[in-house]
Amino acid sequence: MMTTLKKHFIYQADYQHWANDMLFAALDTLDEDARQGNQGMVFENIHKSMNHILVVTRNWMARLKQENQIVGREELFVADWKELKNALRLEFRETQRWLEAQPEAFFDEQIGYLSADNQPRQIWVRDALTHIMTHAAHLRGQVTAVAVRLGAAAPEMDYLFYKGEMEKSLEHLRATKD
Repeated sequence: MMTTLKKHFIYQADYQHWANDMLFAALDTLDEDARQGNQGMVFENIHKSMNHILVVTRNWMARLKQENQIVGREELFVADWKELKNALRLEFRETQRWLEAQPEAFFDEQIGYLSADNQPRQIWVRDALTHIMTHAAHLRGQVTAVAVRLGAAAPEMDYLFYKGEMEKSLEHLRATKD
């Protein structure tokens, strides 16, 4: 069975949600000082790096929806760890639901948007979505490296582990249906 671009990105949004939860479980073993302390990361620390995933995802989703960009990098800072985790969970679930509602043709379109320096740009929808997903994975990798250095267990976030868990869940559902 061939997977369409639409299905691919719906699965990717679900994977992002799952991978974030796997990382949150590891990060929750660290204290607040470890998550907030300056670790020399691009966005200073674990908390701000996770917050950046939220900002970028929201901004790109606003562009895809042809809404105004919501905020710059620093305007949306969720200071509370629990609130940040919930905001990220909700963001990727909302992204998934929104993608499910789009027609198949949408994924082969281009959208116009204003870049960070207010220049008009064009981008393929599939490239914008790929950026959202790979950006989140890239930053989760950086956060994981720092978290492990601080004593957290390395979370297993590979896409193949996600697929395996989803297959087990489907098998379980099928077994309980019979």
